[in-house]
Amino acid sequence: MQFFTKVDIKPFDKKIDHRASILSLGSCFADNIAKRLQRAKFTTTASPTGILFNPESIARAIERFAKVSHSEDALPTADELLQSNGLWYSYDFHSSLSHTNADTALSQMCEAIMCGAEALTAAEVVIISFGTAFVYRLNASGEVVANCHKQPQKLFTRQMLSAEEIVKRYNTLLQGPLADKRVIFTLSPVRHLGDGLEQNSLSKATLRVALGEIVSANGNAEYFPSYEIMMDELRDYRFYADDMSHPSPLAVDYIWERFGQTIFSSDTLELNSRIERILAAAEHRPFNPDSDVHRTFCRRMMAECELLEADAPSIHLDKEKEYFRDYL
Repeated sequence: MQFFTKVDIKPFDKKIDHRASILSLGSCFADNIAKRLQRAKFTTTASPTGILFNPESIARAIERFAKVSHSEDALPTADELLQSNGLWYSYDFHSSLSHTNADTALSQMCEAIMCGAEALTAAEVVIISFGTAFVYRLNASGEVVANCHKQPQKLFTRQMLSAEEIVKRYNTLLQGPLADKRVIFTLSPVRHLGDGLEQNSLSKATLRVALGEIVSANGNAEYFPSYEIMMDELRDYRFYADDMSHPSPLAVDYIWERFGQTIFSSDTLELNSRIERILAAAEHRPFNPDSDVHRTFCRRMMAECELLEADAPSIHLDKEKEYFRDYL
């Protein structure tokens, strides 16, 4: 007896292993997946300029990373900074990069762009997660902002991007800065309740139509159905966090598991399991750390670390080995 409809996902033909360099951009869901990739010891850079919700802001970040790769003239300048409520900020960056000191804010933003440029250059795989089709444009310039920084609503005009606009924008990127990358798109399952449920549905539908056309038109683009998994397999409210908007940690873990089954080979999945066992052991706090039993345990875990690094030279377990070594 089956009590839910399972999303049928065809495993990707080309797999990802620990030798791949990955850049993850977009919504907070992209950040969640990136954290799990990082935990599994994949070389992963997550949202250098902060969480980005709409396709236009993600596209602008990619273009800026690409420009900085060729010229430092594309780095942020003091002219971009604005001040409000004691903080210096930029509309192209998340509030986590704002600061009370203008020089510090600018330095953080330049560092973020340089990080993104280096990650984009090195990346074999780029993961992009769209959150909403709604954007906020500055009335003064018409430019889309990545973050409103709690500024007065009267400064912005809210509108929804069309599927056609998104498709055109990303077809250009996939034939330009992303041409030599493998790009995995996903639609964030996070519900934007501030838009209202009807508008959220319209926004997600617009994004899904756009993604379907983008993937069909570009051989280096693929789609992973995280949104469909949440809507069909995990459609019960118990799989949402307390805000009833974000997936719960259990839901994210499940989507991560399905992601792995889709994109990792059996050998990579086995490596992930071995890494997780070592991490769990390193996170465990012993009841009696000075006992012979615990020292024996740490010697065994050290041996497992060294064996895993020998089997997969791209994986480094320095932090974990240092933890076990401290008890020997």
